[in-house]
Amino acid sequence: MKKVILLSSLLVLAGCSSTTQESGKKKAGKQPVSSLTYSVSKGSIKSKSRLNSVHSLQQAYQRWRGVPYRFGGTDGDGMDCSAFTQTMYQEVYDMSLPRSTYEQVEVGRPIAKDELQPGDVVFFRTGRSSRHNGVYVGDGKFAHASSSVGVTISRLDNVYWRSRYWQARRMIDD
Repeated sequence: MKKVILLSSLLVLAGCSSTTQESGKKKAGKQPVSSLTYSVSKGSIKSKSRLNSVHSLQQAYQRWRGVPYRFGGTDGDGMDCSAFTQTMYQEVYDMSLPRSTYEQVEVGRPIAKDELQPGDVVFFRTGRSSRHNGVYVGDGKFAHASSSVGVTISRLDNVYWRSRYWQARRMIDD
């Protein structure tokens, strides 16, 4: 049964998961997309082709698009932002990221906003102690699990996201 998601102009975000539980079951029928080879080195992987990465990110996003937000969720019935980021990295790069946003912000290396490349992870401060993240997909946009619309793509220059932008981290080295 396909779920209908209504888009709202008001984005209200709950804090993303800060649990340390591992991912649960994956969306039925999902096959990992692994177009890159990598070597793990200080939390980073080396990509063979960033173009393959962009295409793979788009494919993975399309499989999860519209899945509703669910705090602590890790599957097609609902997922939170850190589970979405973790899932994208597992599918596209065959790389395991920690489960929570608070743990993911410790992986990779920090980069400036003007250095963003597809595959970088962007982080936001959405409340006093709440954090949110997503995967940069290029052209000033990032894919994430929004508490108001589910898995979607948003613009970094959107007034909400621009005012809450915190940092970005590169998990993939060229």
